[in-house]
Amino acid sequence: MPTDHPLPRRSLFSHAPLRRMPHQVLRRLLDRLPADTPPDGPRGPVAQLEERVRGLLGKPAALLFPTGTMAQQVALRVHADHRGRRAFAAHPQTHLANWEAEGYSVVHRLRLHPVGDRHRLLGLADLTGVAEPLAAVLWELPQRDLGGQLPSWRELGEQVAWARDRGAACHLDGARLWEAQPHYERGHAEIAGLFDTVYVSLYKGLQGVRGAVLAGDEQTIAQARLWRTRLGGNLPDAWPLAAVALVGLEDLLPRMAEFRDHARTLAAALNADGVARTVPEHPQTPLLHVHLPVGKDAVERAGADLLAERGVQLYGRVRSSPDPRACSFEITVGENALDFTVAEVVDLIRELVERARRIER
Repeated sequence: MPTDHPLPRRSLFSHAPLRRMPHQVLRRLLDRLPADTPPDGPRGPVAQLEERVRGLLGKPAALLFPTGTMAQQVALRVHADHRGRRAFAAHPQTHLANWEAEGYSVVHRLRLHPVGDRHRLLGLADLTGVAEPLAAVLWELPQRDLGGQLPSWRELGEQVAWARDRGAACHLDGARLWEAQPHYERGHAEIAGLFDTVYVSLYKGLQGVRGAVLAGDEQTIAQARLWRTRLGGNLPDAWPLAAVALVGLEDLLPRMAEFRDHARTLAAALNADGVARTVPEHPQTPLLHVHLPVGKDAVERAGADLLAERGVQLYGRVRSSPDPRACSFEITVGENALDFTVAEVVDLIRELVERARRIER
């Protein structure tokens, strides 16, 4: 690896390579997979994973996809074709708008109707302003680009009811549903039961290799299977994606409340210290954004210096701000973050800010 991109020895970043090195991942699999595990078929990891997720979400059927991007676009395509409508509504900061190069439009000829304020959660009043017929409404739980915020259960139910009354399908971007579930204190199936289709990620909170599962009724999933083939996503040897995800479901899913509670403790300490502030102030999930009173370029340089000097990585990416004197980065609490004490994180972020301020002088 180039010397200007050293491997971290410790990292707050949940997707740092610390626990994701191929050798480590393969060792975990060898410890869990029986020697006679077949690569496919009803006893293979893919079938086991689909059945496990189907049961967790309480849906009639579930289907493995190589990426969440493909899974969500396929779900929206199926809903649009079924209703003869091409528009779907979602928050302006939906992942489909920010990170997928408008694939929903280029590939599927769908049109996004952004709804609401990009810096606030979607509300029922925002939806009631939509006049055009919609194929679907998409909710992201939690809203990643808002620091992992969640609507109340009542608000969510009211919004879903509004969409159903107007003939729109209800789709859940549940990339971080595993992390959101403890906040609602309801089972995964009860949350998923609000929606016609649900996508869940296998590599975010579950720390899998990659991959996603789409769950819904049997007819929708049958159509999704056809689209998966059309888009080149029917991988004949997908068992590694499924096998690693099964380990994550076993080891990490039961710890989501623990991770959330640690995020709350961390946020309280950072806000009390005062050099940084968190959004939200009281995290609802293991995810939070740390807002700093210094510019993005200086923070990136300061973070690179910390990594080079001490092997400590504090973030995966620094987010710019409309104020050039401020920026933020994301923390998702998981096993990596638990390697640090709360006091140590506060000290490190204070040091990061102090270093950045010296750079800006």
